Amino acid sequence: MTDTQALNTALRRPGLLLRAARAGLGAYARDIHLARILPGTDPARDPKATLRRLREMEAACDAARRARETGYSPSSHVSVLVALLAELRRVQGRTA
Repeated sequence: MTDTQALNTALRRPGLLLRAARAGLGAYARDIHLARILPGTDPARDPKATLRRLREMEAACDAARRARETGYSPSSHVSVLVALLAELRRVQGRTA
């Protein structure tokens, strides 16, 4: 099972969101993206804490999506999912 499939099963997100995130993985630049998504943090210091924060952010995005909040941004949600998938792969690569 791929990271995306595992995430889709665990999170139960629409396939379109995960397909968009998977498409964005090729353009993921860790320093640039994490600085924008998690400003003021040092992901190199604690990768698991970074992953935990990304999961929290994604859960908040999904709650906004489900509640149909006017401030929900699909592009921001996809950006967080891209970072989450990339960081998940990075952590798994270190421990595997």
